[in-house]
Amino acid sequence: MTKKNVLVVVSSLLIVFLLGCPQQKKIGEINRDPQRYVNKDIAVKGTVTNSFSALVTGAYELDDGTGKLWVLSNGGVPSKGTRVGVRGNIETGFALGGRSFGTILREKERKY
Repeated sequence: MTKKNVLVVVSSLLIVFLLGCPQQKKIGEINRDPQRYVNKDIAVKGTVTNSFSALVTGAYELDDGTGKLWVLSNGGVPSKGTRVGVRGNIETGFALGGRSFGTILREKERKY
């Protein structure tokens, strides 16, 4: 394989990798215009400030210093004070366990 072919393959893989990665956003940006991010794969990171569980699901509030956002989890929830990065989709007008949430991030993946 020539150097030119290797460069083309590496460049193509890099483009595919970058396009497949979710956009990392500040929570303040999301809260200012949540409709812009609805149904888009995004990532945020911050500190858990509140959490609760309801049967097989739960929610936790994430604060990144620019704002707070509730994250809906289909598994366990991290405890208060835990730093996490989370990837998922933004949804609006969500209710869980008798509580109403204006904007949430439906969790797909979480990293500590």
